Amino acid sequence: MSKRVIRIITLLLMTTFLIGGFLSNVYAASETMYNKYNIHAQADKKGLLKSSYANYTDPGAGHVIIPPNTKLTIKPWKRFMKNYGFYYDLPDGRHGVFEVHEKRLGISVDEYEEQILSSKPVSLKGFSATDLKGIKKGKAFKGMTKKGVMTALGYPASHETPSLEDNQWKYWRNRFRTLVVEFNSKGNVVNVRY
Repeated sequence: MSKRVIRIITLLLMTTFLIGGFLSNVYAASETMYNKYNIHAQADKKGLLKSSYANYTDPGAGHVIIPPNTKLTIKPWKRFMKNYGFYYDLPDGRHGVFEVHEKRLGISVDEYEEQILSSKPVSLKGFSATDLKGIKKGKAFKGMTKKGVMTALGYPASHETPSLEDNQWKYWRNRFRTLVVEFNSKGNVVNVRY
C-alpha cells in the first residue's frame, strides 16, 4: 500500500473513532431522576443552565433555583473521554449541565448522583415553616435545621465540609465568594456569615 492510502485509512479510522465516541455520549441512555435538594444554576447567554457540585448559591444574573422533586432527564456528560458530570433536561424544555469534580469530592460522578438525586420524589413533610421558607428562597435562615439547609442550598461539597456532623458548613456563593452556615449543638442555624 502506498503511504497516501495508509494516511487516508488512518484518518478515516481516527474520524470514525472520534465521531463514534462523540455520538455514544450524545445518544447515551438517559434516565429519569428527581433532585433531593435545590439545584442552583446560572443561565448563560444561550439559556443553558450551568450547575456545580460547589452549588454557587448566589452566582448573580441568571440565577435559577430548580426546586426539589423536579423531574430531570439525565445522561452522562463526558469531556476528553472523562466523566465530567451529567446533562439534564427539565420538563419545561430547558437544558443544563451539572459539573462534578471527582478529584475534589473524593467520589465518582455516580456516587455524587446518588447523594443528590433519587429515582422517585422525596418527601418534604416534617420541615418547619422556617425550613420551607429557606427551601423556597434557596437561602439559609436562623432556626433552620441541617436537613432544611441542605435542601435549600444543596449538598455541601465535601472538600469544604468534610463531615455533615460539623457545626459549620461552607458553601460557594459564586466562583469567588463563600458563605458559612453555623449551627448550634441541636443542629439549628444560629448564624450565616457572608
